[in-house]
Amino acid sequence: MTGLLWKLSATELATAYRQEKTKPSTVLADILERIAIVDPQLNVFALLDAAGARKSAAESDLRFAEGRPLGPFDGIPVTIKDNIEVEGLRCAWGSKLYLDRISPTDELPVARLRAQGAVILGKTNVSEFTLGRGNVNTLAFGTTRNPWNPAKTSGASTGGGSAGVAAGLGPVAFGTDGGGSIRRPSSYNNLVGLKPSTGRVARTDGLPAILHDFEVIGPIARTVDDLAMALSAIEGPDARDRLSFGFTSGAFEAVETGLKVLYVPHFGSWDVEEPIARSCARAAQQLAAIGFSVEEGETPFDLDLFETYWPLIGGSGLAWLLRDTDWQGRIGDAYPPMIEKGKSASATDYVAALDAARRIYLQLMEKFDSYDLIMTPSAGGMPWKAEDHGPAYHRVFTGFVNAAGLPAISIPCDPSEDGMPIGFQLIAPFGRDWQLVSIAKLFEETYPWAQRWPVI
Repeated sequence: MTGLLWKLSATELATAYRQEKTKPSTVLADILERIAIVDPQLNVFALLDAAGARKSAAESDLRFAEGRPLGPFDGIPVTIKDNIEVEGLRCAWGSKLYLDRISPTDELPVARLRAQGAVILGKTNVSEFTLGRGNVNTLAFGTTRNPWNPAKTSGASTGGGSAGVAAGLGPVAFGTDGGGSIRRPSSYNNLVGLKPSTGRVARTDGLPAILHDFEVIGPIARTVDDLAMALSAIEGPDARDRLSFGFTSGAFEAVETGLKVLYVPHFGSWDVEEPIARSCARAAQQLAAIGFSVEEGETPFDLDLFETYWPLIGGSGLAWLLRDTDWQGRIGDAYPPMIEKGKSASATDYVAALDAARRIYLQLMEKFDSYDLIMTPSAGGMPWKAEDHGPAYHRVFTGFVNAAGLPAISIPCDPSEDGMPIGFQLIAPFGRDWQLVSIAKLFEETYPWAQRWPVI
């Protein structure tokens, strides 16, 4: 097996290793060559750990030669978003404030990947503090670009990870989603991305939680099989994370026929750009064609309640994080107003924001009494100029899911006329992550997307 190894999926690589058709060090060399060619155009990596990856791949080679791989991810190249701790590597969080910060230990999902023998390529670029405005453009690391059109954004805040998978710089990326940061970049890059239920992926030994418990770790991949393999590798409870209790390992499950889907093509008066509206309407028809009962309806929660209180979470968290830090002139222009807003908020305001999240969860669960799934676009706007912040309407479909703690997945649908990717979102009741993964697999089998690659 030679040539274009960087195009192989994680599941294909796992099979090839076990059938002795290739070995991890050979695959890594091909991917590193691909990175050398492509990354100067895209700026995916905040830190590329080629030496560490070569060491891990060599160790994996030996394990396979001795017939003792550690797990499904042994020898599989992966990337980690630069707000997730990887022992011994810099974790800058997209900020000049943390350029000297070296992670003392692995965050738990990384430790689980390492225990399976994963080859960690490095840390991918992230919006500063993971509080992006639709792009990755930081004082510390510059601008990350979309491989489908490098003039455009790859999304925020897991823009580096999503661009990397789309361009063949590793088959799987691990990111965080605190308001859409996995789902929107996935939709902009022809990828499938999962925002897990709060607690499904236990978290310990990570950065300060400035987004309460609304930010979760999840996978981004080109194929659903890879996504499932990645979720299996990192999910599960841990005694140090009380939110994780009650979760057990999942797997693909049979998809019931006739599941009821509430399709909400727009929220209130927020815009949805025409290519997205057209493609997602087509995806709704495609879901109906494969046996779902799809009904169009209105916003399934109090949108005004969400828009009033949700911004307090990020602003207050950032103000708390930087309370004793000399940050003036050292952070992006978008953040001082957020800090001031957070500093001016009272404890009463913050409790009101948490209560609003609880109320939104209850409203959505009431809607799930009548429907099995909720469908929306993954983003309201198509990718725009990479250096610029996005229009406010681009993010309207995702943050409420984080507020409610529910699982949601972005699935590729028909691209725009100029070939730019588009995704739609499916949301399920709490804990039904594997139902979403299984439905995505069914959709992929019927309307495949992995054959579409950017020309870069």
